[in-house]
Amino acid sequence: MKQERLYLTKAETQVMTALWKLNNATGTSAEIMALLPEPKPAPTTLLTFLHILTTKGFVRTERMGRSNRFSAIVSHDDYATDAVATVKDNFFGGSFSSLVSFFAQREEMSVAEIDELIDLIKHRGG
Repeated sequence: MKQERLYLTKAETQVMTALWKLNNATGTSAEIMALLPEPKPAPTTLLTFLHILTTKGFVRTERMGRSNRFSAIVSHDDYATDAVATVKDNFFGGSFSSLVSFFAQREEMSVAEIDELIDLIKHRGG
């Protein structure tokens, strides 16, 4: 992502996560509602969140007959990449090694997970 993006609240993230799970990240409010965790919001609350997400530039709304279809404009991978980069820059001075060190020291990583991480770093970019 090149432009500075607004970040999502917990509830907005839940709505986007449901939308990202749908085929082509597109669906109706009923399809999105079906994928939301309990307790589910009221239908009008979901529509409010979808309107906010449209205003923030995360969702596009398309009228289909008597209902609307909602499509994710921002992919899950793009949002995750931007969010992690922001955490790295804001909390770890832009240092990837400081970010990884922080989590490695706080997580109970198995030897296999550490080996997998080392292998990923060694072979990044082909």
